[in-house]
Amino acid sequence: MHLDVLDLRNFYYRTQLGRVAQRAIRGQVEKLWPPAPGQTVAGFGFAVPLLRPYLSEARRVIGLMPGPQGVMPWPAGMENVSVLCEETLWPLATGHVDRLVIMHGLETSDNPAAVLDEAHRVLGPGGRALFIVPNRAGLWARRDGTPFGFGRPYTPGQLEAQLKKHGFTPERSMTSLFAPPSEGRFWLRTSAFWESFGHRLPWLAGGVLMVEVSKQVYAPTRGGLGARVRRPLRVLEGVGAAVPSPRQR
Repeated sequence: MHLDVLDLRNFYYRTQLGRVAQRAIRGQVEKLWPPAPGQTVAGFGFAVPLLRPYLSEARRVIGLMPGPQGVMPWPAGMENVSVLCEETLWPLATGHVDRLVIMHGLETSDNPAAVLDEAHRVLGPGGRALFIVPNRAGLWARRDGTPFGFGRPYTPGQLEAQLKKHGFTPERSMTSLFAPPSEGRFWLRTSAFWESFGHRLPWLAGGVLMVEVSKQVYAPTRGGLGARVRRPLRVLEGVGAAVPSPRQR
């Protein structure tokens, strides 16, 4: 079940812990995908906190928010780019998106298979998608006071297996959000240290799991012009061939 958009907004924009989470995850997304001109960048679920760096460079930025969650105007003080949509029918053309971020959209969905099918449909050739979900081994999935404590947490193997079933190829995976999910002053002040420390220790479990994928596009194995040339139609076969006369038989 999706969280309410007002609860998500209040966490990420009105609490210190939410700003810590936003800063840590967005920093990792920017390292993976530096802003580039001319791209169409979309987010599904509540991914808008991660899309701000792309507003100035991208050709278009779209924040897709599922109906059960609700929608809010974003970004504040600028032209709105967020839109309310059905989980199973996104208002985007097939193959239109260059970069797609899904956060708080997969683990809370009642129909995750449909979400993955739509993500595969809208992603263009050469495009990449980034799935951000609660890490089953992390501390954040064990606390109900944050959005990462709701829905289905994943292990890397579980998420990658599900993505492969829907036509995605995992390219790289990582964890992020290493600061403890605590509102204590000490932990908030030292959050940047814990984030840097966690990235140097690959065995340490971060609060969120991030998997970057590409779209599988299979080459046709049958049909096409080549097949027609190899198997030409012989509709005139036998026409004009000599027929022996009765005397020659």
